[in-house]
Formats: sequence, C-alpha cells, structure tokens
Amino acid sequence: MASLRVAQILAAVAGDVSAATTLPQRLVDACADSLPVSGAGIALMTDAGPAGTVAVTDRRASLMEDLQFTLGEGPCVDSSLSGRPVLQPDLAATGPARWPGFSAAALEAGIGAVFALPLRVGGIRLGVLDLYRDQPGALTSRELTEALAHADAATAILLHLQARTPANGTGTGLIPVVEDHAAVHQATGIVSVQADVTLTEALGLLRARAFAADRSIVALSHDVVAGLVHFTSGGGEIDNEG
Repeated sequence: MASLRVAQILAAVAGDVSAATTLPQRLVDACADSLPVSGAGIALMTDAGPAGTVAVTDRRASLMEDLQFTLGEGPCVDSSLSGRPVLQPDLAATGPARWPGFSAAALEAGIGAVFALPLRVGGIRLGVLDLYRDQPGALTSRELTEALAHADAATAILLHLQARTPANGTGTGLIPVVEDHAAVHQATGIVSVQADVTLTEALGLLRARAFAADRSIVALSHDVVAGLVHFTSGGGEIDNEG
C-alpha cells in the first residue's frame, strides 16, 4: 500500500505539466494540500548539516529552513543525523530545551509544530522534508503514514534530479536550490584564515555572529566575502566602513 501511494504521488506531481514550477516545488505543495499542515519545505543535507533549501510552500517554511541552516540546529538536523522522523507537535513545550535558538525564532514567527522526515537511501543523506503547523497539534497515525509517503516521493525526486542535473549547474551538489549558499562556503574559508581556526570552527563563528546580529548566515557571508566584516584571530569581528 505504501509503495502504491508513493507511485500515485509521483504520478500526480510529474503529470502536472501545466505547472511552471519544479518537481520539488510541486511535491511540497501537494504535501501541504494532502495533510493538515500549514506549510512544507525540502532541505538538502550533508554529513556537516543543512546544505540548501530546495523548495518551500510559503514564507514561514522558508524561514524555518533558513533558521536551521543559519543556526545548525533544529528538527531537520536531528532527523538527518538519526535517520528517523523528529516530531514536535508542540514546539513551545518541547523545543526550547532541545533547540533554544531555533525554537525561539520559530515560535516568534508563528510556527507551533514541526515534523521533520529524513530523505535517505541506505546510509546516504539526501535531505529532509519539513512540515510545520501554525498551531500545536500532532499528526494521526494515518496522517503520518501519508507524510512518510510524500517523504519517499521526495527522495525519489531528489535522486532523479541528481542523475539529470549537470555537474556545473547552479546549486549545492547536483540539485538546484532556491538560494545558493556558495557564499557561506567561501566566507567560511575566509574566516578560517582570519581567525586562525578550523573550517568547522569558522562556520560556528559565522553562525554565532549571524544569530547575535539577527541576520541570516547568507547575508553575513556576503559581507565577509565583500570585506565589510572581518574576523580577528581571537574569534571577534570588525565591521569595516566603506
């Protein structure tokens, strides 16, 4: 039954030839329409954490993915690491102790519940399908089964795109993303040299600075690359004029 439902979802998404949208976009839209959720998003994941946003249904879903990328924490990060769904039907009750930075910003934005479903093939991490509700509330067993079917369909779509997208295409790896995070990788290398730290520590400094300044890590990274923000060997930073 599960494989039949996945096939039905893929047929509906691929068959919507009139839609001027990508396959991942059609998938998240279909998922949000099929379930009692407010929105959905697909994030690419690597062993190092979030790598880019593939598709989102709305502004809050975009914020949800951007927060997890900027902070390096959240349901999608834990789901990708564990390979299991992370279900948070009441983010206000259980989220702050687990992901303080993500939960505070998500709750402020009006996100009341988050459900993260891993997109994996064996031990290979592809991404995560994130669902959110603007009000707290759990998914029923039947609804979770439907969500998992959409996650399996999303996995098939990512594999399909990975096989078809040219290696020199725009995006992270071989899959086009909504927002290219190449600047973050470039800025991480620059901060690593400026602060004399490892790449992992440099990314941590970028995330901490972005969180403290209430900015996205992408926007901060562009400033680092442009020379507008300079990190010192002590881990601090200097905002340059001009």
